[in-house]
Amino acid sequence: MSIEAQAGTTSTALVGRCLCGAVTIRVAEHDPELRVCHCAMCRRWTGSLYAMFAAGPEGLEIDGPVTRYRSSAFSERAFCGSCGSHLWLRDDGDEAYELMPGLFEAARAFPLVSEIYTDRAIAALRLPGEHTRHTRSEYEACNPFVSEEDLP
Repeated sequence: MSIEAQAGTTSTALVGRCLCGAVTIRVAEHDPELRVCHCAMCRRWTGSLYAMFAAGPEGLEIDGPVTRYRSSAFSERAFCGSCGSHLWLRDDGDEAYELMPGLFEAARAFPLVSEIYTDRAIAALRLPGEHTRHTRSEYEACNPFVSEEDLP
């Protein structure tokens, strides 16, 4: 599910790659903060939790075999067509790409700033620290979502 990015960006260039190296993503400007989602759709997609950082389309270069999957009426998810590595989530009408931090070595230093669907987290993956947290009902009261009951 989409996690809204903050307005602050940095112009430190990043380069990321999928597991097999077939897809390379170059990012000129990005939000150097991580956000996490524990909703059912994100857990199914990643196998655990979804982490991301935001980057706008300006200065974003993507090379390689990208496959897009329409995961809901309002968003798409992308992965490498060769190895299947998750690359990004992008909501319709939102220019920002929610990029997977594991593709980028530099993202290891990004701080966690928010977490949603905290009441749906896998018990072993509850994240410590001082950051914003929202439960399912808190998040869904203000944002588009896919009901767990509507998942296949």
